[in-house]
Amino acid sequence: MSRMTLQLAVVGLVGCLLLSSLSQAEEIRLNSIGIRGGVSGSSPIGKKETQYFQGYDLMGNWSMPWEWYSASGWGVGTRVMGSVGALTASGGTSFVTTLVPGFVFGKKDGWLSLEVGGGGALLSQHHFSDQDMGGTFQFIWDTSLRAKVYGGLGVGYWFHHMSDAGLYGQDAHGVDLHMFEVSYRF
Repeated sequence: MSRMTLQLAVVGLVGCLLLSSLSQAEEIRLNSIGIRGGVSGSSPIGKKETQYFQGYDLMGNWSMPWEWYSASGWGVGTRVMGSVGALTASGGTSFVTTLVPGFVFGKKDGWLSLEVGGGGALLSQHHFSDQDMGGTFQFIWDTSLRAKVYGGLGVGYWFHHMSDAGLYGQDAHGVDLHMFEVSYRF
């Protein structure tokens, strides 16, 4: 394990532990945990990837205290999503950790929601065989459609955009993943 991978793992773990301690507050709570997996594909954002990527992660979603819901239960809330996982392409694997604040539109009970958020990611490796993502820090844009299917079990689809947004120059390419989630909601 490289030194960079170890450092990123520690940063991701500390971030998750800090968010867990925040969830002890009255208004901030752990909403769901889950696993996601997906592949790169066509995208309306940025340049086309030159590699075929696969992404896998463990995620946690924390509800934040700012929300506006009507008496019918429909409205908007806020959340922070964090994840630790891997991004693979052409035999190379990068450890990835993300932190993405965002908005949740839908039913307060989480039966059905549309979520959008923007944040950041740290990668242990940013160069894959034919594609350089630019650098260790990447910007994230997530859009997801999530639903409860039975009790606390849920499923979801995520469009997950990761790029340097030109931070490291014009030659860097980002990656867009189409990810599917299985989660448990508390």
